[in-house]
Formats: sequence, C-alpha cells, structure tokens
Amino acid sequence: MWGAIAVMIVSVLVQYALQPKAPRPQASELKDFDAPTADEGRPVPVVFGTVLIRSANVVWYGDLRTTPIRSKGGKK
Repeated sequence: MWGAIAVMIVSVLVQYALQPKAPRPQASELKDFDAPTADEGRPVPVVFGTVLIRSANVVWYGDLRTTPIRSKGGKK
C-alpha cells in the first residue's frame, strides 16, 4: 500500500515538472484597440441601413462632465 502511494506521488510530481509552460500574454498597445476618434479633416461617412463602420470619426459625443469624489469621513 505504501509503495503504491509513493509511486502515485512520484508520478504526480513528474507530470507537474514535464507539463508544457503556457506563454505569457503580451500587454495590449494602443494600436490594438479600434476606438472611434475625432480628427479634423477626416470625412464623415454617410450610410443607409445597418452597417459596421471600422475606425469611425466621432463628430459629437454628449455633454461629458466630471464629478469630484468626496469622502464621507472627515479629513484626518
């Protein structure tokens, strides 16, 4: 019985040591994202119906405002 347990532990350790290592993922760069931009001079496409537009040029995007974060506790 103890021999079987020892063989099982050794085989698990060998399997763990010989398993292939997963490659580390690379960090994303700005060019990897396809976000709309607002560039002067780029044409604004006119489309009819439902169409997927890649690298769109945003003309206007709402009234964006910031709100300061205030802590509920007093200053220390």
